[in-house]
Formats: sequence, C-alpha cells, structure tokens
Amino acid sequence: MKLFDRGRDHVLALFRIVLGFLFFCHGASTVFGLWGHPAAAVGSWPGWWAALIQLVGGAAVTLGLATRPAAVICSGSMAFAYFTVHFGKAVLPIENGGEQAAIFAWAFLLLAFTGGGHWSLPDLFRRTRPVPAAAG
Repeated sequence: MKLFDRGRDHVLALFRIVLGFLFFCHGASTVFGLWGHPAAAVGSWPGWWAALIQLVGGAAVTLGLATRPAAVICSGSMAFAYFTVHFGKAVLPIENGGEQAAIFAWAFLLLAFTGGGHWSLPDLFRRTRPVPAAAG
C-alpha cells in the first residue's frame, strides 16, 4: 500500500507530537495544579516526581529532543506506575484502572525504538543548515 508507506514518517511524527503533548499536559496538571487537578507537594514521592517526568519527558518527546532516552524514561515511569498502583488491584488493565498507564508505557516504548523522526527540532536544524560551498 503505497499511500500508507508514503505517509508513515509523517504519521509517526504526528503520533510522537500528540503523545508527548498529552503526557506533558498530564504532568503540567499535577506540577502546577492546572485544569482542576490539585498540585502535588514539591518533592513528594511518587506523585511530584512522576509528574516532573511527565512534564519534562512529554516536552522532550513533543519537540523531538533526545526522543529515545526520554521515551525510555517515560515508558519506564508508566510501567512502574502500572505495577505499583494498578496491578495489585487486578491483573487486567480494564479491571484495575491502568489502561492509561499501560497505553502510555507501550506507546513510549515504540518511540524509544523509532526515534524522533520528522518534524523534530534536530530534524529541522539539519534541514536548515547552510551547505558549505565547494572548495576550488
């Protein structure tokens, strides 16, 4: 399917941007007490630290900066959340309320393998850098 092959890189970039932005918003709501969520006490474990990972990691992924390491950290934090908060209630995410943590963990793991791709800041700078004139 050539249509899907041609659009793959752009759709992956959109996926990275939307996923990172949603994660960023989740962290911002807890760090800054936005959108009707109470702010976590600075330095409180694990809430504030998880929110800080969401805020910084989400911003990095959205912008495509250090996407792979940021995605690994974000994925790991969501896996940690799943197993420490949700898994003890029931095994399946639909039973324990851990769907969001599971989806974020797997989505960020995908980005850890695919990288920042198109429309990332490093990609933008690579394209706009002037080409040196040939010697001679």
